Amino acid sequence: MSSSNDIKSAAANPLWGGRFAEGATEIMERINASVAFDHRLAQHDIRGSKAHAAMLAQQGIISGEDNTAIQNGLDQIADEIAAGNFVFDPALEDVHMNVEARLKALIGEPAGRLHTGRSRNDQVATDMRLWLRDTLDAVEGGLRDLQAALLDQAQAHAGTIMPGFTHLQPAQPVTFGHHLLAYVEMFGRDRGRLADARRRMNESPLGAAALAGTSFPIDRENTAAALGFDRPASNSMDTVSDRDFCLEFLAAGSIAAVHLSRLAEELVLWTSPAFGLMRLPDGLTTGSSIMPQKRNADAAELVRGKTGRVIGALVSLLTMLKGLPMTYGKDMQEDKEPVFDAAETLMLAIPASTAMIAGLVVDKEAMRAMTAQGFLTATDLADWLVRVLGLPFREAHHVSGSLVKMAEDAGCGLEDLSLESMQQVEARIDASIFDVLTVEASVSSRTSFGGTAPERVAEAVAEARDRYLA
Repeated sequence: MSSSNDIKSAAANPLWGGRFAEGATEIMERINASVAFDHRLAQHDIRGSKAHAAMLAQQGIISGEDNTAIQNGLDQIADEIAAGNFVFDPALEDVHMNVEARLKALIGEPAGRLHTGRSRNDQVATDMRLWLRDTLDAVEGGLRDLQAALLDQAQAHAGTIMPGFTHLQPAQPVTFGHHLLAYVEMFGRDRGRLADARRRMNESPLGAAALAGTSFPIDRENTAAALGFDRPASNSMDTVSDRDFCLEFLAAGSIAAVHLSRLAEELVLWTSPAFGLMRLPDGLTTGSSIMPQKRNADAAELVRGKTGRVIGALVSLLTMLKGLPMTYGKDMQEDKEPVFDAAETLMLAIPASTAMIAGLVVDKEAMRAMTAQGFLTATDLADWLVRVLGLPFREAHHVSGSLVKMAEDAGCGLEDLSLESMQQVEARIDASIFDVLTVEASVSSRTSFGGTAPERVAEAVAEARDRYLA
């Protein structure tokens, strides 16, 4: 049984007015309060309120004097928040009521007129869109910086030969520059998804009020334009219940996080002694508390691990929204923490990845040496049989496989087989076969669009700079 010390009555919440005779219990205050995390919206809340007050005055709904007092008071609050001098009170529930209470303390009665023609439902939806719009821009800019670092390394290593892998097995020789360009394209698609989400979310909920609009003669086009939105949202019920824009950010962010994780995984592999292809900067690695020889790629491992937070945020928000009827439910307060956490995670993982790529020290000799494993020119041999002898590719594939088996049994590379040995499998093979059996020749021959030939990589770097960085 709960004692009076376990559950304490509080004074009636001023926001709810006279509807409730008793105040909230302590546990209700704790579960209901959101200011501990939604304080991040404070400056955006002030920006929306300033636009709303200016519109109210323009429409003659409040006086010019009240608007001036509101604008000046909100500016002072914004300065206090920026300076770190504003105290957010959990008893006031959320960021909106904290700002409004402070405004009332500063300017008195005019503060009470600010909320005319709006509700916290459209207010928070507006704040979230403003905040997320800025966040999308920041994440997209971070991905652009990552692409720039990848392009710099790709340009420097347009001719650096390494094994290309399928199934994590050596497959064909490629250039390291070509490999890095794959990530440039992946992050380019991520930027495109973020830009697409930004365009779709750029509608203003302000003025939709609780769910049905308002009887006051407001001008929603005015506030939409003042806040940089393309237009006011069309349906008042939809706009206060819509969190698709949060879902789209989390979906795009989850895909980007998966791409970051794939890059991180390759950095972990490549920098390990088992591969030994490159080194990360000292400042992005750590040692061991017990093994002095260790040099751990912890930055890459943490980027890889943090992917789960972003994907988890998407799943959390999808689950919260899936059963909600129209329009607003208090459940929707749970949209903020996953979105905030995912954004902060991405804005940590992306620059960490950029720093790792920019600081990579590549061992070209080790990369070239690794191409001696796995008979990487077997496909070039098959292509030669098709091109020079006219064999159907399936027959050429069989002949090449037989020669690979011969080289494997002899413990040598394809290029080390004698011509006579090759002719035992296919009598028409001549000495020109050896022209295609070096990894340099293999890489140089891949001149098709999007291929790994060094000149194609150099062209692709230049084109990608124009497409993504201009």
